[in-house]
Amino acid sequence: VQLQASGGGLVQAGGSLRLSCNTSGFTFDDYAIGWFRQAPGKERDTIACVSSTDGTTYYADSVKGRFTISRDNAKKMSYLQMTSLKPQDTAVYYCAAKDAILTAPLGTRRDDYTYWGQGTLVTVSS
Repeated sequence: VQLQASGGGLVQAGGSLRLSCNTSGFTFDDYAIGWFRQAPGKERDTIACVSSTDGTTYYADSVKGRFTISRDNAKKMSYLQMTSLKPQDTAVYYCAAKDAILTAPLGTRRDDYTYWGQGTLVTVSS
């Protein structure tokens, strides 16, 4: 099982980035996908999640209206479109997968997720 987040970088406040999560080694359609972030010295927080079935999404209040999560089952990929970025969005961003056959189709907790990829660093300058 592999998940690889990419697309991070340095951006000015107010700018946009699109992160990609490339996956392999599991039945993508059967898994919910979540995006998380971890700022220096802080815990890894849930940012956005998308269900395995009907595309139901969840967003943390801190990113609601600015970030959009999506998934492409044919390509086995997920995306996180980030707009109106703020310096407080600076963090390492991770994507993860959660089984949605034996458990609920959407999970919002970090502990719900089994498979994790390496993160990608997003730095937002003021």
